[in-house]
Amino acid sequence: MSVMVEADSKPKSLPTAPCSVVWSLGHAYVLEGAHGRARWVGMDDRGRARWFTGAELQLRGWSSSR
Repeated sequence: MSVMVEADSKPKSLPTAPCSVVWSLGHAYVLEGAHGRARWVGMDDRGRARWFTGAELQLRGWSSSR
């Protein structure tokens, strides 16, 4: 038996409130800054700081839960 689930055609929007947390590829990222210079900041597997724009995080994929 096969069940098909229709995916949303629109990607979810990233949260915009400062200090929002999202997960991408097993890592947490926190929104720092506001408006024009906002960026998502987290750590990589080696403990180095990583930061992404909203567009970059959308391309990587993200979720609001681990």
